[in-house]
Amino acid sequence: MVALIRKSSKNIKNEITSGLTVALALVPEAVAFSFVAGVDPLVGLYAAFMVGLVTSLFGGRPGMISGATGALAVVMVSLVKEGNAMGLAMAEPVMDMGLQYLFATVLIMGVIQALMGALKLGKFIRLVPHPVMLGFVNGLAIVIFLSQLNMFKSVDKGIAHWLQGDDLLIMAGLVLATMAIMLVLPKITQKIPAALTAILVITALTLGFDLDVATVGSFIRDGGGDGLKGGLPVLQTQIFTIIPWNLETLTFILPYAFILAGIGIIESLLTLNLLDEITETRGNSNRECVAQGTANIVTALFGGMGGCAMIGQSIINVNSGGRGRLSGATAAVALLCFILFGASYIEMVPIAALTGIMFMVVIGTFAWSCFRIIYKIPKADALVLIMVSGLTVAYDLAVAVFIGIIMSALVFSWENALRIRARKKFKQDGTKVYEIWGPLFFGSTQMFVSKFDVKGDPDTVEIDFIESRVSDFSGIEAISGVVEKYEKEGKKVTLKHLSSDCKKLLNKSDRKYKTIIQEKVDDPRYWVVADPNSFH
Repeated sequence: MVALIRKSSKNIKNEITSGLTVALALVPEAVAFSFVAGVDPLVGLYAAFMVGLVTSLFGGRPGMISGATGALAVVMVSLVKEGNAMGLAMAEPVMDMGLQYLFATVLIMGVIQALMGALKLGKFIRLVPHPVMLGFVNGLAIVIFLSQLNMFKSVDKGIAHWLQGDDLLIMAGLVLATMAIMLVLPKITQKIPAALTAILVITALTLGFDLDVATVGSFIRDGGGDGLKGGLPVLQTQIFTIIPWNLETLTFILPYAFILAGIGIIESLLTLNLLDEITETRGNSNRECVAQGTANIVTALFGGMGGCAMIGQSIINVNSGGRGRLSGATAAVALLCFILFGASYIEMVPIAALTGIMFMVVIGTFAWSCFRIIYKIPKADALVLIMVSGLTVAYDLAVAVFIGIIMSALVFSWENALRIRARKKFKQDGTKVYEIWGPLFFGSTQMFVSKFDVKGDPDTVEIDFIESRVSDFSGIEAISGVVEKYEKEGKKVTLKHLSSDCKKLLNKSDRKYKTIIQEKVDDPRYWVVADPNSFH
């Protein structure tokens, strides 16, 4: 374990300070997402600790931070509510049945994710087009920004109100001061972590001037919690005894488990790709899937709400110098220490400082170059980019990415379907030659067939695929259909320059292709120079 951390950590000082900064930023996020999911804040904090520790040590992307996230929380809230309703309807009502269903679902979610990694399905993240990636980044930046606006509200008798007057000015001033420190300090020195310095300075200001501002402690209590009370997580053996493990239970939790597993993997692997670009290194997507799955299994057993990669905290970590496994492990262990020993100190940290840090994350995450290139890229790509950004904000990441990939695939298929061409010429003996250019696949078969004048062509025809590639079974069927049409008219067809796999499938379908396909064909466009002096 120690060797693993040392191997991936080049600058131990930066790793530790970055980890401490991330740990402080994890607290309000985990607490906020716990409230969204409708569970106790400790359930989110334990998830941030356990998921963060396991993935930092064994994940496929050193420096990436994982924990309780909003993308998962918005799905969990309905799961918890429905589970509680089912618990109250039992012969012996169980008040926290929804929580137990949540742990069971996260357990199965982890198994699904680990299996995805074992089956090496993580590589399919490479199929995500760049416009979808930009849309994901922009949408997530907007989501982070909108979530931080809630910090400009106060809660009175359970009702949230926007801050006004001096309270609003003080909050805005502290947020701007935090952002200013993070902007200016790196230009003066790179040896002091800007985010951690900003937290310490803003905390000292609020304590020194005795400012009445929202803190981590008041934030938790206003949300209905009791503060950061200490204690180790308890193994959730209740999920094996309270929950009736029958077909009805599986029917209820399996859809949630698959949705959560999909969202978690998509968000984690897209974050991995983003950090790959920032750090100019390469992560292991399949290893990350296994680590995420294992982490969620562990957190379900020990009373956590599950989690996945957190883009905001990951960027804070990388920008603060945390590029190895030590930074993530430090963040997780520091978070646990905060819960167990430093709760009273962490509760003193102003929410304004953490909000300022997250606003800087938003600025760093959003792909501002989109405004410059939006009019230069193809309209279809621009539409996909905007659509994914909007859907990420309006619905969730999984829906946005799924629709974005489908849109990109349809655009690609349509554009390539229109690229099929057929040059026509005649040989001296009267044979008509069709030189096919462009990909032949399911989308272009109809246009391919329309290129031939079967009735008007001479008795001998050649179809030359020298500049074409038959990509799928639909293309092979289209070739067979054209050949059959010529044969019905009593005309002879020859096929040239087919790929070896296409030849194999055609010969397998019918022996007649042994004579139709011209096996040994010299390419007329490429010549081997035997004597350079013979060319002048």
